[in-house]
Amino acid sequence: MTSRLLMPVRTAVRTVGGGAGPVPPREAAGSTRPTPILDLEHPRVAAFAAGVLREADERGAATERARLQVAHGIIASTVRPVYSVEDRRRVSRTLRLGRGSCSQRMAVLEAVARTLDVPTRVRGLLVDGAFWYPRFPRLRPFVPEEVLLAWPEFLLDGAWVPVAELFGVSGERTDESADGFTNSGPETLFEAVARTSVDWDAPAACAGSAAPCDLSAHLHTDLGRFDSRDELFTRHGQTLCRPARTLAEPVLGRWSAGAAPLTSEPPTSESPTSESPTSESPTSESPTSEPPTSEPPTSATPSAA
Repeated sequence: MTSRLLMPVRTAVRTVGGGAGPVPPREAAGSTRPTPILDLEHPRVAAFAAGVLREADERGAATERARLQVAHGIIASTVRPVYSVEDRRRVSRTLRLGRGSCSQRMAVLEAVARTLDVPTRVRGLLVDGAFWYPRFPRLRPFVPEEVLLAWPEFLLDGAWVPVAELFGVSGERTDESADGFTNSGPETLFEAVARTSVDWDAPAACAGSAAPCDLSAHLHTDLGRFDSRDELFTRHGQTLCRPARTLAEPVLGRWSAGAAPLTSEPPTSESPTSESPTSESPTSESPTSEPPTSEPPTSATPSAA
């Protein structure tokens, strides 16, 4: 059983002809502009992107795709994976903390892309909360019924490329693992895209298959494309309602989502702070540290779940 009580109230997804079928997913032109979340002009973000570019040049990564692959690897090795629930966290803060959720680390990748003048947009996906059961086996009643996922896309060579295809298209990747992503163990969704295909659209579920992972069975609703994750979260809220985030973030924001240790310092003039669970009080994660937001009304507080 998953919980609706922890989620914001969302307007029902419209249908064509009053129920004859789903509305075609909305499109978006994308952008390279900064946003409150993708705060490209912050010195920490600019320094990080400059460091990525230097590292890419040293590795001979000449194309935009190759540079983003380098950026992905640097983020994976320097920003510790945690279960943070603040999807609207600024990229500069994620880099300062040196830890972030899959959503927050994908935002860092988007910020680097926009700094390199690569337009980005996101696809809004409402994913079945049961997809996260393997990570929270004893907390299933508290797992939201649906998780709102901002899935990045990058405009490369005139075509939109989902983050899952940044390292190649399924069936054409020479380095692809035969084991699909299962959302259990130390590997997170962010790391998985570099190892195996992750597909939200294929017709069958990947459970029990040795083929590259097909996650379409976990997708509840495709909300379409948005020019930025800011626009997505403004229109549809975050996964958890504000009271739930306020109570959960001090714990989940430090709860490690992966076992891999950091392998190097991020390529910035100021490395992120390495913090222990006791080095920062829970109250330091105040709502004022995140971009201002107007969200749908909440359905209930976590204590009512």
